[in-house]
Amino acid sequence: MSFVRHFLLAIQFFTRIPVTGRLADWVGYSPEMLRASAAHFPGVGWVVGLPAAVVFAGVWWVLPAQPATPWVAALLSTVFSVLLTGAFHEDGLADLSDGLGGSAHRERALEIMKDSRIGSFGAIALVLALLTKVAVLALIAQTGGAAIAAVALFVSHVTSRLMPLFVIHTLPHVGDTPQSKSKPLAESIGRGALLIGVLWWALAMALVVVLLPTVQWMLAVLGALLGLVWMWRLLQRRLQGFTGDGLGATQQVCEIGFLLALAMTLPAVAP
Repeated sequence: MSFVRHFLLAIQFFTRIPVTGRLADWVGYSPEMLRASAAHFPGVGWVVGLPAAVVFAGVWWVLPAQPATPWVAALLSTVFSVLLTGAFHEDGLADLSDGLGGSAHRERALEIMKDSRIGSFGAIALVLALLTKVAVLALIAQTGGAAIAAVALFVSHVTSRLMPLFVIHTLPHVGDTPQSKSKPLAESIGRGALLIGVLWWALAMALVVVLLPTVQWMLAVLGALLGLVWMWRLLQRRLQGFTGDGLGATQQVCEIGFLLALAMTLPAVAP
């Protein structure tokens, strides 16, 4: 029952899916529970990635076979996932970009990140990230087909939500902790929580390896890992730790890294 409660709490915290009424009363809440729910971050990737993949495949199926169809499917599935999460991670990417781009000084950067208004660095990062995701997903659909693109969309959501767990596990929480939404994550999660997250991810991978050779999926995961390493070094060097915005930005970068690496493994199509 604790497993189910923590999973539902993760859905409540990381998505806009309503967990209300008697169900919310049964789930309960405490900072310790929210910290434990972080282990189910990749499980939230299932909840977001599966319906987003269905939207992609559905749009592809109902539209005529035209060159623009992959782009429309990629765009609408991205819109769906953003609505489902309330742009939770995209907001983190924008805030982190504003902070790190707005000042080279750690304390000032953290102060800028608390401002709810979006600045030029955040706007640029957000637009480029969304455009990159849509473009790469459309490219995967054009080279590998709709089924591969839909499955890649699903797995990218799960994989990219595993990566921030390693940031939480290895870096300290920084910033204005009493007012931070990520305050319950300030204490490092343990190996047990990491294991749960890895199991969520491994189950997703086991379901999709039949569609492409395992080596291609592993290269896609490598792309996400490279995104993780880059974000870990950036957070450690500039902030000496992580914030909630940093975790959201890590998810976004790793999602792009996964899709981009997978696209590079697919065969080229003659113009």
